[in-house]
Amino acid sequence: MNGMTTHTPRPPVDLDWNTLGFSYIRTDERYLSHWRDGAWDHGTLTLDNVLHISEGSTALHYGQQCFEGLKAYRAADGSINLFRPDQNAARMQASCRRILMPEVSTEQFIDACRQVVKANEHWIPPYGTGGALYLRPYVIGVGDNIGVRTAPEFIFGVFAIPVGAYFKGGLTPHNFITSGMDRAAPHGTGAAKVGGNYAASLLPGAQAKDRHFADAIYLDPATHTKIEEVGAANFFAITRDGQTFITPKSPSILPSITKYSLLWLAEHRLGLNVVEGDVFIDRLDEYAEAGACGTAAVITPIGGIQHEDTFHVFHSETEVGPVTRRLYDELVGIQYGDREAPEGWIVKV
Repeated sequence: MNGMTTHTPRPPVDLDWNTLGFSYIRTDERYLSHWRDGAWDHGTLTLDNVLHISEGSTALHYGQQCFEGLKAYRAADGSINLFRPDQNAARMQASCRRILMPEVSTEQFIDACRQVVKANEHWIPPYGTGGALYLRPYVIGVGDNIGVRTAPEFIFGVFAIPVGAYFKGGLTPHNFITSGMDRAAPHGTGAAKVGGNYAASLLPGAQAKDRHFADAIYLDPATHTKIEEVGAANFFAITRDGQTFITPKSPSILPSITKYSLLWLAEHRLGLNVVEGDVFIDRLDEYAEAGACGTAAVITPIGGIQHEDTFHVFHSETEVGPVTRRLYDELVGIQYGDREAPEGWIVKV
């Protein structure tokens, strides 16, 4: 790709890295590329964090937009790791296909992420703090339009923010409550990472927090008998014998890169049986441990789930289960370069 910019490394910014949460912090530069006349341009870095788009943009009126989330990690030797960016590129391409937007090539996607990381390298939390530089790639439909149709132009952008734990407390158990609302339709856009799915989750998420739960758990929209997702994260559980890692399978679940990484690690590093299948909400006593997983959440142990009048506790409301701990240590160790990564999982910046 053309457009690569050389930057002189600067000292880390003055932040309290150990108290970082998951909130917007304006960093220095971000990447923008425009699609016009059938092709993406080479893209450029800009200091401007404000988008200037037509009032008729399809992203504003018809939800024609998608996004991704991935992280850059500072390793012990000072190098920078991107974790499986090719998988984020592939998922964004699938999202674009689903809502009729032009795909961003894997090459351009990874190049844009590299440029943004290098331009904002001094914002990466130091090794040992548990933080990372979160990257938010997105594609939006823009241009003068008012009809319900695909946009005449598109913007592909990537920005970065330093982050800590998504849920307060990091690797500590949190409690969740099932919602009677759906985040996605059975044959809708649940498997695409589009904003409408998240808009649908705002009200049930707020209702869960009002009742002092971390977030809502969504059941399958067809029967409301099976767990699908945990807020904006995927669900997993460990059977009572400690031998099987199970995660829900459904066409309306977002295919989490973290989840599929954990499936591989559970099988190949921990020697567990792995299953993508049904997790019935009325059979939670079959599982000793449970968790939510995703790029932002990493792994959040689930202490208990409130479903209707029943509150089910897994391993503990205060302590992390042993299998969940091993999975977390393996995954995070790979991301920060402390453990050997499967081939292709780590891209150096």
